[in-house]
Parts: sequence; structure tokens; C-alpha cells
Amino acid sequence: MTEAVAIIVAGGTGQRAGAERPKQWQMLLGKRVIDWSIDAFCTHPRISQVVVVAGPELGALPEGAPIVQANPGATRTQSVLSGLAAATLADDAVVLIHDAARPGIDAATISALIETLSDKAVAASAPAMPVADALKSNQGQNWTNVDRTGLFRVQTPQAFRLGEIRAALSAAGPDLVDDLAAIEAAGGAIRMVPGSARLSKITYAEDFDMLARLLSPAGTPRIGKGYDVHEFEAGDHVTLCGVAIPHIAKLKGHSDADAAWHALTDAILGAVALGDIGDHFPPSDPKWKGADSGIFLKEAQRLAEAKGYVIANCDITVICEAPKVKPHREAMRERTAELLGLPLDAVSVKATTTEGLGFTGRREGIAAEAVALLVPKG
Repeated sequence: MTEAVAIIVAGGTGQRAGAERPKQWQMLLGKRVIDWSIDAFCTHPRISQVVVVAGPELGALPEGAPIVQANPGATRTQSVLSGLAAATLADDAVVLIHDAARPGIDAATISALIETLSDKAVAASAPAMPVADALKSNQGQNWTNVDRTGLFRVQTPQAFRLGEIRAALSAAGPDLVDDLAAIEAAGGAIRMVPGSARLSKITYAEDFDMLARLLSPAGTPRIGKGYDVHEFEAGDHVTLCGVAIPHIAKLKGHSDADAAWHALTDAILGAVALGDIGDHFPPSDPKWKGADSGIFLKEAQRLAEAKGYVIANCDITVICEAPKVKPHREAMRERTAELLGLPLDAVSVKATTTEGLGFTGRREGIAAEAVALLVPKG
């Protein structure tokens, strides 16, 4: 059986996605965009090696996984050549070259591409979808219809024989539309396999939502709600969502009394029917004295994932007359998103008052509510 290697190209800057971090390092349904592809290739029985072409953002590689890292080049073609140089399989091995910004790769597509290359007359293969929309060409104020008959959207991964694509890319110029173009220039035969909307590339910010919908596994989402209250005692700040907010008092509690994160912890636990924060971190246990509530929140996330669910989004409401939460709201969102590995737009924090009514209205303490939506893991 012919061996196969996958090369994941992740050296781009992804500026059109409109975020500070390149799109391949952003989160999608609980894990980085690139990790969807890494997981798909590492778990496929025909893939013997995975080469990730990326800089230090990749981080530590999983122990025991058949993964090696290669340095990206100044252009995509140079990055692909770097990945090909790092591949250690024989020249007749199949190589699948894939864009990290296409997280929807699945086992069926991988298998179809490898099988296509078993035909020695085929030099390359790729997934492709017929163009369904009307096409028009624009020149100034003039629009011209373009016949879409025979036009296809070509996706990745694109499959080749290792030795052939090395030679073709080395001989080709730097401005290739894709890796198939190098084989086309060398006169090689290409065969397409059915593509998929799941293999769409993340290019713009709105593509994240589209891919999240396409990749969400079948199953019933779960909603959990949490509520927490802490009274004030002598101090100089309160901690909410891991952020220290100056105040004339602090919140009283066995841990750091972060009412916002306590409510969110309960929401996550409630969504998967695992009790409440007191069941897992009882206030009678001295080891939780003064503990960072981030510990509780991460453990709730771990327990939910162990039951097969990931956090899709959460919404926290802080209820108090003082201190003012709004100046610290973005820092609270950012800290929560960072801790849970969620995109910032999946975390909402807001505040309200009770118009002077009740214990919060009397400025005796702070209450917080939270709602979390959990979806089945992919």
C-alpha cells in the first residue's frame, strides 16, 4: 500500500480575515483553525507523516504524533517546497498539500484523493465544486456575463506524487495560482474528486461563522444558567472575570469571590448536568482558600469536554451599583476568552443595576448571572 504524507501550509498572515492574529491561529468551535486539519490527517490510517509549515506560533507538537515542523518561506510556493523538503517518504509516496485555513477536511476526501493517485496515469488530484452562481466580468461601468459551464472551484488538499511535485514546483515560476498549476505546466494529467462546502477557505471575518455552522456536529446543543452572589467586606478592589477592579471594598468569599466567573462555572456545569461549583470545589475545603476562580472555570470546561461538549458562546451579566463595570468590560471579555480559548466575539459581558432596590441596590454586594451554550464536539 502506498504511503502518504500531508503538508499543511500555515505561513500566511491572513490579513483579510480582519483580526490581529492570522486566521489559522484563531479559535473555531473550541480549537485553533489549524488543529482541525492536523487532527484530520493525524487520525487518518493512510497518512504516515504530517508536515506543518509554520512559524513559532504553532507551539509544542503533540508527543508521539507523526508531525514535523518546517519553516515557512517568503511565498506560498517557497513554503510548500520547505514542507516537501521536510517530508521523509519515498518519491513515489502520495503527498497531500493543504491550506491551514480550510478546517473542514475529512477522512472521506483524504481517502478519495489517495485512491485517485493509485492510477499511474493521473499526476495530480484535488477536490472541486462546480460554480453555481452567475458570473460577470467588470471593466469600469460595463458588466459582461461569463459562461460558467465547465468552471469549478478548486479546493485543497491537492494530491501528487512526492518526487513529481518537488520537481514541478522547483521548475515552475513563483506566481502559481495553486500547486496544480505546476503539474499542468509539466503536462501532467489531473483528475478532480467531489469537493465540499465544508472545505471552503476562511478568507474574511464572516467566514468563521459560516464554517462554524458547517462543522458543528449533529446533536443537541445544551444551555446552562448560573447565578452567584458575594457580599462586600473591607478591601480595595473586587475581582470580576479575573480582572482586578479598584473599589472601596472587596468581595467576601472562600476563594477570590469572583462572582462573574462563579456564575459562568455553574452555567457550564449546569449545561452538562454536572451539579454546581460547590460540588466540585466545596468552600469547606481549605485548599481552595483564596484560589483563583479561573481554576474552577477551566475545570468546568474540562469536565464538559470529557462529556463531549465544547463551549460555543457565553453571556455574563454583573449586577451592582458600584464599582462601574463598563470601563473594565473589554478586559473582562478578553480575559475570559483567553482562559477558555474562545474567540472574543463568543464572550459577552455586560452590567446592570437594580435601581437602588435590594441588597445590590443598597451596595451590600454584587450578583452575577451567566448563560453558556455548549455544542457537541466535532
